[in-house]
Amino acid sequence: VRGADSGQTLPRPIIPILFYRAHVAAGNTAAVDALANALTAAGLEPQPIYLAGLKDPASQAFLAETFANTPPAAILCGLGFAARQSGSADQSSPLDQAGAPVLQIVFSGGAEAAWRESTQGLGPRDVAMHVALPELDGRVLTRAVSFKSAPQADSLVECPISRYEPLPDRAAFVAKLARAWAVLRKTPAAERRVAIVVANYPVQAGRVANGVGLDTPASVTRALKDLSNAGYAISDAPNDSAGLMAALAEAPPERLPLATYLTAYQAIPEEARAKIEARWGQPANDPLFDASTSAFGVNFHRYGNASVGVQPSRGYELDPDETHHDPALPPPHGYLAFYIWLREAFGAHAAIHFGKHGNMEWLPGKALALSAACFPEAVFGAVPHIYPFIVNDPGEGAQAKRRSAAIIIDHLTPPMARAGAEGRLGQIEALADEYFAAAGMDRRRLKPIADKIRDLAADAGLDADAQVTDEDDDAAAVSKLDAALCDIKLLQIRDGLHIFGKSPEGAERIGLISALARAPRGQAPSDISLLRALADDLKLGEDPLTADPAAPWSGPRPDILAQQIERPWRTVADAIERLDALSNALIAGTVHPDPNWAATIAVLDQVDAVLAPAIDASGMAETTGLLAALDGRFIEPGPAGAPTRGRPDVLPTGRNFFSLDPRALPTPTAWTLGHRSAAMLVERFVQDHGDWPKALLVTCWGTANMRTGGDDLAQALALLGVQPEWDQASGRVIGITPVPLSALGRPRVDVTLRVSGLFRDAFPSQIALFDQAVRTVAALDEPFDQNPVAAAVVAESARLEAAGAAPKQATRRAAWRVFGAMPGAYGAGLQAPMQSGHWTSREDLATLWRTWGGYAYGGGEGEAADEALEQRLKQTEGVVQNQDNREHDLLDSDDYFQFEGGAAAAIEAARGEAPAIYHMDHSLPEQPTARSLEEELGRVVHGRAANPRWIRGVMRHGYKGAFEMAATVDYLFGFAATTNAVGPHHFDALFQAYLEDTDVRAFIERENPAALAEMAARFQEAIDRDLWRPRRNSRYETLQDIRSAL
Repeated sequence: VRGADSGQTLPRPIIPILFYRAHVAAGNTAAVDALANALTAAGLEPQPIYLAGLKDPASQAFLAETFANTPPAAILCGLGFAARQSGSADQSSPLDQAGAPVLQIVFSGGAEAAWRESTQGLGPRDVAMHVALPELDGRVLTRAVSFKSAPQADSLVECPISRYEPLPDRAAFVAKLARAWAVLRKTPAAERRVAIVVANYPVQAGRVANGVGLDTPASVTRALKDLSNAGYAISDAPNDSAGLMAALAEAPPERLPLATYLTAYQAIPEEARAKIEARWGQPANDPLFDASTSAFGVNFHRYGNASVGVQPSRGYELDPDETHHDPALPPPHGYLAFYIWLREAFGAHAAIHFGKHGNMEWLPGKALALSAACFPEAVFGAVPHIYPFIVNDPGEGAQAKRRSAAIIIDHLTPPMARAGAEGRLGQIEALADEYFAAAGMDRRRLKPIADKIRDLAADAGLDADAQVTDEDDDAAAVSKLDAALCDIKLLQIRDGLHIFGKSPEGAERIGLISALARAPRGQAPSDISLLRALADDLKLGEDPLTADPAAPWSGPRPDILAQQIERPWRTVADAIERLDALSNALIAGTVHPDPNWAATIAVLDQVDAVLAPAIDASGMAETTGLLAALDGRFIEPGPAGAPTRGRPDVLPTGRNFFSLDPRALPTPTAWTLGHRSAAMLVERFVQDHGDWPKALLVTCWGTANMRTGGDDLAQALALLGVQPEWDQASGRVIGITPVPLSALGRPRVDVTLRVSGLFRDAFPSQIALFDQAVRTVAALDEPFDQNPVAAAVVAESARLEAAGAAPKQATRRAAWRVFGAMPGAYGAGLQAPMQSGHWTSREDLATLWRTWGGYAYGGGEGEAADEALEQRLKQTEGVVQNQDNREHDLLDSDDYFQFEGGAAAAIEAARGEAPAIYHMDHSLPEQPTARSLEEELGRVVHGRAANPRWIRGVMRHGYKGAFEMAATVDYLFGFAATTNAVGPHHFDALFQAYLEDTDVRAFIERENPAALAEMAARFQEAIDRDLWRPRRNSRYETLQDIRSAL
């Protein structure tokens, strides 16, 4: 092997190929031979090793001795399953001992012809055995290198035999990737070249360096300093975020000559080139191509041997009339040029995509086991890939792992805090305290106080969200407002952003530890909620996690609690606030527990021994993990999940996270929550509409279901009235059983799933399970008024047969209930038009949502089924969106308005009336809560988006803080465009908080003037589209002044 460009000859790195002994016994080693030949051709030393399995003691001992005597540069592992066992005390694998990256190869049990035609790439059995379970060992999926041949008669054994037939080009790709890791490992730090890529999603000047929960500019700046301290040749790097963002805002400084581009481009399979040219034409047509220099502009900035670049646009804004309707849009030439420059011109030894998430891993192609024509491979090639990623998102991280061979370095979520009551809400709360005090002392003061409260509430828009009407007398109005405040001030929100490599300190540290300790974490005494422990020790007689916060407080008022906050103590929420304050003081050590507080002391012991050390260790572990990955070393795997939802096991961060065994979904724990959530949802629907729900649409996202073990799927099954069956030995789901109507106690609900592309890819067996459940329920002999599934299938089958469909085909199509994006594509299709403004009416957005989601799943890989989806939408009464944690909210991501809002728009277009929209809160699994979308938006606008506490937190982060505010405005606009849930008072609240507050506006203009311009433009668009009529005429003038100045 030679260094990337130094020309020095290195010893041939050793690459073990691990495979099952059974292949040798059967003489079935052609795939291993192909890999060995490919490795040899790449200048590597193949070391084929056959084993009984990774759990076999003799095999483990042999591997340990072999790795010690001949240390590998990387390991190719063709063994299925995992050596580690989730939940066991021994969390080690014989693969760890080599300290080298482990690249998973797949000897697929499917046929090559099926793989070539498939957009899924691998079947459910291969996904479980060779993808999901090996991730528990920290293995990185590469490619399928062989497939089973058709059985051929064998005279010796007198029976047909299948053999594994190798794919030479897939073996060559794996060898190329192994060589790249070997070169990275051998190259001294001072000579390594590292490309750092930040996302620009959506493509706007004020939204560069996207990263969910992450101060990406500060993280990249810190990473450059860490690289320099580790011996990398870093020069002229920016000192801070402002310097980095100023550089990235400049014109693309690098050039990729057309000749260099064409050489690399011609190496891409003709199939991929044909798609690119059919959509984009020739390279010279690309907007990033400069004819005067015959080169592409490339937005990378060199800092010695590190280069920081802004990921290019996917191209949706280049030709909106065509591209917005194309879920399988190929990347434009300029996109390829960016990555060709990274590989060929810069010669990167490794690439880091910094923060969740970019778009390369979401390019069209197979979900798994990619071919050379799949765009993630055609674009990125075989480059060691490292991806810092938020720890609570296993699904989208898995996408990067499985489609671009990324090693994840997971990072902490942002610090957390209670929303509290600040600004106008604080004034309202103080006046409410005064009002209720006056009610028992001086009733003459009630009217003027109530008038002030109502005026402030109207100005804040809280009156609308608290459902205060003109008919309400003062007592009723104040009570409603007080109840809304009690709910809002206990909302958990983010207090700033995380900086990769830096654990939170001071108040942010206490807040995050307190959030972890607040959630129940298990069954041991030390695992109970710290708030519950305090309530128990103080004999309060209320459960602080489940009690109604607006209820009057009638329990004791211990001095130690009363002293925490000077305000009056009237409600349960006031008690919980005091428990929170005491909790923070105990964690900070400013208050010491009473020796008799046995429950509290048990939890605090766990805080001191486990929770606090895990958070404190995370920052350094993240940096250590990043540098270790760049050294070409093995990265310890770890679980993923939401830390504040009772998952401290995901800490410390800095590990290569994994998800779960897809065969176990939904888990019994998820079923318990899903069943409870379904009951709450049905109860709420009946309250709102006076009748049972007949048909609902439930959104199913891959990452949420990975995080929870399948809450969404469990809820959908419970609504249908079926229950999963589990194999007691393995915990896998093996079927479903209908619940009798007598036990169900209500009619069944006809449920349609709109699954994300990631859910489709990760959980094909669960899609088949739900499809089976629908068809089973449709076949039950039950009254149609109790079984709307059967009623709908019978009616739709008759309609299809009358239109000429064969009976079997008609019945099958009538039972379609799982819809998603085109095979190989992802998303809901609304972000690009929302960004470009290329839409006229809500019906346009409804059409796009249907176009992107109009493919039926369950009996195959996805069949165009726009008409079937339209029929389902006509019958659907409501949309259900579940949210499993409070580490984010529905104004943090475009996914919510695209899926939840888009579904509502599509149903409204199909039915002629808006559906009910329910946003279910699963953040406390033992007590899910059903809220309308309007209610949830109100909570988030007041509790987070317009909250001075949240605004102060993001203002600590300069450019990215202004970015977060601009994103919030965009996502509120998205809901206004797709639903009727956004009121003018919501826009007013954000406008007042961001643009009328002179200090906040000055901050945005100073740190990220592009974000200020984008916010002003978005508010103006809301006015122009009649989505917002400002409460004050002065807001029109303020907007005009801002836009004129910019």
